Amino acid sequence: MIYQGKAHKYGRDVDTDVIIPARYLNTSDPKELGKHALEDLDSEFVNKVSSGDMLVAEENFGCGSSREHAPIAIKAAGVSCVIAKSFARIFYRNSINMGLPILGCSEAVDGIKSGDKIKVDTETGEITNLTTGVTFKATPFPDFIRGIIEDGGLINYLKVKVGSPCLPTGREEK
Repeated sequence: MIYQGKAHKYGRDVDTDVIIPARYLNTSDPKELGKHALEDLDSEFVNKVSSGDMLVAEENFGCGSSREHAPIAIKAAGVSCVIAKSFARIFYRNSINMGLPILGCSEAVDGIKSGDKIKVDTETGEITNLTTGVTFKATPFPDFIRGIIEDGGLINYLKVKVGSPCLPTGREEK
């Protein structure tokens, strides 16, 4: 899949408590969580982000509590993809399971500034800074992870693979 949007850049060790503060964990409604994404790190984030924009961060993005609310909040806020130098392992898996593409690429993080327009191709792993014209290479997702993301998360992916007449998937089998 190809994603394109504006970069919102943050530092290292952005933990799940600032991605979605614990005071909002009394709901699992994506729309409600999205309204509060990153508010303790950047109180204006939800007012600045547009659908399709991307987060770019330094090392250890998503560290802290292992809550799936964090990638849900990011995705619901309109973020299409996260690029970082590294991710906390549980956040990485939770993101894939929730259908949020995340790519590790130190060179891209170093070569992207807040406000830059960027394009990501998860099939090839190419990350292009459209503002500067520079392209970076991340490891592309294997087919099964691309499938999970394209289906909107692990649950929908399994619905497609297993085929349940009671559970709509939103995607036709190919």
